[in-house]
Order: sequence, then C-alpha cells, then structure tokens
Amino acid sequence: MELEKTLQMNTLFSFYGPLLTSKQQEYMKLYYGDDYSLGEIAEDFGISRQAVYDNIKRSEIILNDYEDKLHLVEDFDRKQDALNEIRSYAEKNYAKDDTLLNLLQKVSYEPKREGK
Repeated sequence: MELEKTLQMNTLFSFYGPLLTSKQQEYMKLYYGDDYSLGEIAEDFGISRQAVYDNIKRSEIILNDYEDKLHLVEDFDRKQDALNEIRSYAEKNYAKDDTLLNLLQKVSYEPKREGK
C-alpha cells in the first residue's frame, strides 16, 4: 500500500468518516488505520477478500467525492498554512507579546480523529 495514498485516505476519513456506513468505517479503520490486509479483514468478518476490496474501493470513491464537493480538507490545509505564516511572523516580530502568541495557539486546530 502506498504511503501517500494511506495518508490521503486517513485524512479524508478523519473529516468525512462519520458519513460512511458503520461497516465502511470499520473496514477503512482496519485497512488504512491498523494496516490489516484484505485477507485479515475478510477472515475477521467471515466474508470474501473481494467483498472487502469492493467495500474499501467504494468507500475511497465516496470520500474523494465528498472532498470534491465540499473541499473541507483543502480549506483546512489552506487555513493551517496561513495560520502557520501568521504564527511565524508573530514569533519573529512580536516574540515578547505572550497574549498574541497565546491567541494564535488557541486558534490552532486539529481535526477530530478516532481515539483522541
């Protein structure tokens, strides 16, 4: 499994995972989050490897479709980049302004992820 694709799917899943069915969520968590093989998932659920593969592929398409329509990940990344630029500027030019630096820390955001 390609690392870049795994990271992309985990990111999309962190934003849109709750919109998938519980079975889709479970397979995606096991496959991308816990690095289970298709065979291991199939064995755990008593289904064929092909059924797991089809479910995961459908889930990938759904997650990508949500991002194509809603752009939540893209918007988040853009805002995080801007916030990092602001933070760097503030640290360089306002290093003694603890209030400003604390406020910047408050607006930092990480999406909710399973287990956190």
